[in-house]
Amino acid sequence: MTLSTFKNVFFSALFLTISFVGYAQEASGDDNDSKFDAKEMIMHHVKDAHEFHIFDWNGKPVTISLPVILWTDQGLVTFMSSEFHHDDSGTQIVEKDGLRFVKYHEKVYQLDAGTQELVFDAEHHPTNATLPFDVSITRNVFMMWVSVIALLLIFISTAKVYKKSNDKVPTGIAGFIEPLIIFVRDDIARPMIGDKKYKKYMPYLLTIFFFIWINNIFGLIPFLNSANVSGNIAFTVTLAAFTLIITSVSGNKNYWKHIFWMPGVPVPMKIFLMPIEIIGMFVKPISLTIRLFANITAGHIIILSLMSLIFIFETFAIAPVSVGFSLFILIIEIVVTAIQAYIFTILSALYIGMATEEEH
Repeated sequence: MTLSTFKNVFFSALFLTISFVGYAQEASGDDNDSKFDAKEMIMHHVKDAHEFHIFDWNGKPVTISLPVILWTDQGLVTFMSSEFHHDDSGTQIVEKDGLRFVKYHEKVYQLDAGTQELVFDAEHHPTNATLPFDVSITRNVFMMWVSVIALLLIFISTAKVYKKSNDKVPTGIAGFIEPLIIFVRDDIARPMIGDKKYKKYMPYLLTIFFFIWINNIFGLIPFLNSANVSGNIAFTVTLAAFTLIITSVSGNKNYWKHIFWMPGVPVPMKIFLMPIEIIGMFVKPISLTIRLFANITAGHIIILSLMSLIFIFETFAIAPVSVGFSLFILIIEIVVTAIQAYIFTILSALYIGMATEEEH
């Protein structure tokens, strides 16, 4: 075994070990005295949060606090999430500017005047609190900023390599990035959009490809509490909305004619097809939204479900099976991070190509 191969195997094993420790700790829950609730643990994991829960030390959570920013009927209110003391049950009250706030299931509620605790109806919805406009820096928002900084560092470093190189031969990080850019250009943009028009859409296609991919990768890192950015439907619907806007703005006369008045078919059929084509305009971004959201979220849920088997059966005898299958799914998830970025990008390019295609 060469030194390079040994390093690859060592760091891969280290990553997988840390991953399983992180997932197992997440599955163990915060309250060892209560019965383990796999559903609650999994849903807590895949949801966004106001802090990073790193690990527990002597029964106390170690977290990275993030700013809570709320717009209320009395103006802007800000404080750090640490003031909730890692409480998500709605019992910890934070008083700011004469207002009382509680956090329940990762939502910050403003208590009505004169009330000291949440009151729930028959469907377990709070009846004495309102939801202020929440623009907090949650862990998903924070990780999006981190991914943007990472992408800037990667591409600025790549540009510097080319600037310093006399023969323009990619070395270092540029040797890794250049084949990916060429892949997006030659295997996605050109075939889907065409040689004449693909260049002006390359910045968008490269952005969504690398942005989705790097956020998917960050989601597999346990130390980051597996911030599930791509598994947040607000994230995927925003990217899909950009694709819809670019497709609609780029649509030529031929594209809109095929939507509103299909050529070459009888008039009654044109009237029948028009609403179907209009619906299809919005079905495309909806499919982009759900596909990315569902696939990334499903991977997290499957791994956590397998790790939960140890705590459900309360025996380490099932650990080899649980860890073995989790390892298999985690390896698949590493591949899926790139596949989902590729699928979102190629479908976006396909929709843009359909909108810009010239009449035959």
